[in-house]
Amino acid sequence: MKKFLSTLLPLALAAASLSAAAQDYPAKPVTIIVPFTAGGPTDKVARDLAEALRKPLGQTVIVDNAAGAGGSIGANKVAKAQPDGYTLLVHHIGMATMPTLVRNIPFKVESDFEYLGLINDVPMTIIGKPGLPANNFKELTAWIQANKGKINLGNAGVGSASHLCGMLFQHAMGVDMTAVPYKGTAPAMTDLMGGQIDLMCDQTTNTTSAIEGKKVKVFAVSTPKRLAIPALKDVPTMQELGMKDFNVSIFHGLYAPKGTPPAVLKKLNDALKVALKDPDFVKREEGLGAVVVNDNRTSPAEHKKFVQSEINKWSPLIKAAGVYVE
Repeated sequence: MKKFLSTLLPLALAAASLSAAAQDYPAKPVTIIVPFTAGGPTDKVARDLAEALRKPLGQTVIVDNAAGAGGSIGANKVAKAQPDGYTLLVHHIGMATMPTLVRNIPFKVESDFEYLGLINDVPMTIIGKPGLPANNFKELTAWIQANKGKINLGNAGVGSASHLCGMLFQHAMGVDMTAVPYKGTAPAMTDLMGGQIDLMCDQTTNTTSAIEGKKVKVFAVSTPKRLAIPALKDVPTMQELGMKDFNVSIFHGLYAPKGTPPAVLKKLNDALKVALKDPDFVKREEGLGAVVVNDNRTSPAEHKKFVQSEINKWSPLIKAAGVYVE
């Protein structure tokens, strides 16, 4: 009996400590890990969200970039963090592609995280260098067919949103292009605007300002319906152009380490739902072409269900392409 009590007491004390910590949460600043470089699309979303979370959480929210290995380095940092709600992750579609894309991934997407809710859906744009001799998608298609084997398709690195969209674009066009990976979106966009690469498929969060400034040419958007933002409202969708299966948006979600106390998870989910209705946050996201999520995917269960459906969608495509991150 004494042995049983000596084992039970520490467990009870630990549980009581966790409960007390959950009641006081958050008692210090919260850190959001972004698994990509500063200045990129996911970084922009995370910084907007950090600002919107400060009021409902009553604490400063810090953004920390931990880039590399297709987003798995930063994700692993969160998976291995203390499950106390003070280290969170904002990740994009990579949460659905890493299980197939990253060799020897050091965590399990399905079981090493607590899913807190989706943040937004971000459409993709097919864009080209300013000197490209095509001014609409029909002319672009003719140019691609006439230049097989000569086309450079830039991306922000293996496993990035632009890399995944680029794979889907090549598949839809039935033409192999030379993939040119960069260490982040910013240098890829710089080279596209400078004419060093020909094409890119990237998120509106990164391309809208360049399109508005006529620094790149835009040929199509990836959503079933045209976008409402002024710079893209007249741009046709890939489905309009005959690519019926080309429907891709890059989602962003919020995650915590597995084992985070339920009371803390509830506070975080409640704060997220408040942040997603913040007028300033919504305005900033819409200005970038992102659509803030306002459906049941803001719940942990539906968020996880959605990511699983995306894993099922992307896994066959990645396997067929034979691309991996070591």
